[in-house]
Amino acid sequence: MIEYIFFDAALRDKFLAFAEHRDVPCTASDDSMGLLVAIPEDIPEEVADEIEDYYESLEDEQEELSKAKGDLNRLAGFNFKLPDGQERMLPLPSDMANRLMANFSLEEIQGLLNAVAERTLNPDSDHLCKILAALKKQKDQ
Repeated sequence: MIEYIFFDAALRDKFLAFAEHRDVPCTASDDSMGLLVAIPEDIPEEVADEIEDYYESLEDEQEELSKAKGDLNRLAGFNFKLPDGQERMLPLPSDMANRLMANFSLEEIQGLLNAVAERTLNPDSDHLCKILAALKKQKDQ
């Protein structure tokens, strides 16, 4: 599932309507970080791009609402999984999250966070050259 976070119920509801109009099933829930909407990952790429673009426009609206309310602190969150399958969210300042999203796909960011969680909980002190040699050996087999 791909999750989107909102800090305003009206914006979340606009997003739900937009996704549902495109026949994308959604689940909405409240989280300690904000209002979440989850959609399946296996939707057509064209629809996924439309939804992502719409979410970005709603983020701009959220920023304007925050400025109007004097709320200068905004967070974004990226979900990832621990090696045992538990899900976690990494809160980040929105400007940092936007820089990540400008250069990486959501799947790449989540993959990176999953890898960090895996390596942190299951440390391996191998040097990169040893890891590369093992990968090459696997590829050659």
